[in-house]
Amino acid sequence: MKKIILASNNSGKIREFNTMLAGMYEVVSMHEMQVEEVPETSLTFVENALIKARNASAQSGLPALADDSGIVVDALEGAPGIYSARFAGNHGDDEANTQKLLDEMAQVPDAQRSARFWCAIVFVEHANDPTPIIIQRGWEGEILREKSGNNGFGYDPIFYVPTHKKSSAELSAEQKNTISHRGKALQALLAELKK
Repeated sequence: MKKIILASNNSGKIREFNTMLAGMYEVVSMHEMQVEEVPETSLTFVENALIKARNASAQSGLPALADDSGIVVDALEGAPGIYSARFAGNHGDDEANTQKLLDEMAQVPDAQRSARFWCAIVFVEHANDPTPIIIQRGWEGEILREKSGNNGFGYDPIFYVPTHKKSSAELSAEQKNTISHRGKALQALLAELKK
């Protein structure tokens, strides 16, 4: 089976992609291939995903997948956006990031709390691939005034999903994977790769 590198060391993401691509590709991590991370220097999810995919492919010699995702809040002119993982300063501090977003939204009226999770997934055959597959998907919702639910991670406890009348953190993993930004992007990518 053909190997593909995922520009990530997140074991949860590696498992998720391996499950989705079973029978087509064996997904390996950057750690397994001794690939060094590269700075994400762009202002868009797509360009950052491309930077990561091209870097992983160049260092490993394998086709590469990368995703870049975050939460986009209309009342904050799109923030935290590409800085979602380090909104409060330290990369990956979910508690601090969530609290900072709640603080910044404290005075925003209920009718103006719209937001969306956004995911850009990129696939390149090789580092210089001139025709990468680019998939982008969003997941519409609203920012709650306080946390609700214990599932998921990141901003899930404060992201309200109107279609289900729950926060993302109150959904089961199965529910979330069928309606989320990443779930929809992965399904679309799978359809493209099968072509």
